[in-house]
Amino acid sequence: MQRRRGVPAKVWKTRKHIDNRGNEVLVADDDGPYEVRCALIPQRSARAEVPGQQQINITRMIVSADLTDVTLWSRVEVLGTQWDIVTPPAYHHGERKTRHWSIDIRERPS
Repeated sequence: MQRRRGVPAKVWKTRKHIDNRGNEVLVADDDGPYEVRCALIPQRSARAEVPGQQQINITRMIVSADLTDVTLWSRVEVLGTQWDIVTPPAYHHGERKTRHWSIDIRERPS
């Protein structure tokens, strides 16, 4: 599915935060997410075979090129569930209108 007519998603930026020990850490910014449309391409998944195991769903999300401050510590909400970013966002710059970010995301256990 084309990303401009794709699935609506919310992507939270990353910001620096000082924890209670005085360390500078990166966290998802609660001030407000980007609201984007994206294309989703399933990458891999694993079923939970035994009670207590988690099901793993990894999907590639393709969004437009105007995202900033999105890193591994950002959060994504798509299809009504929360997702973590698994790999650093990769910027693709094509010759024509193919500028986009591809981000691998993993569904958070519920």
